[in-house]
Amino acid sequence: MKKTYALAFAGALLSSLAAATADAGDARAGRQKITTCQACHGLDGLSKNPEAPNLAGQIEGYLVKALAEYKSGARKNETMNIVAKDLSDHDMFDIAAYYSSIQVDVLPP
Repeated sequence: MKKTYALAFAGALLSSLAAATADAGDARAGRQKITTCQACHGLDGLSKNPEAPNLAGQIEGYLVKALAEYKSGARKNETMNIVAKDLSDHDMFDIAAYYSSIQVDVLPP
């Protein structure tokens, strides 16, 4: 029953997030909200921790979706489930906007 509730909550949350405009996130506000995030993912979105992914340049919608899934419990990671539970929808959009706004240059080897 708990799993069904979590999936229903995740679906409802994702629907409400999808209803928001694509430019709903504020990268400047997101920069101010990543104090906890930067411990693992870095201020510049480039993780120094091999267990944490790089977030710089990631697609904004993907980051919002991932945060919503961590918050609902549909996606499992002990640390992220704890961190995401306190994020509002607005926080998720702002954080995603910040990390997605970081330019990443990919150079061939």
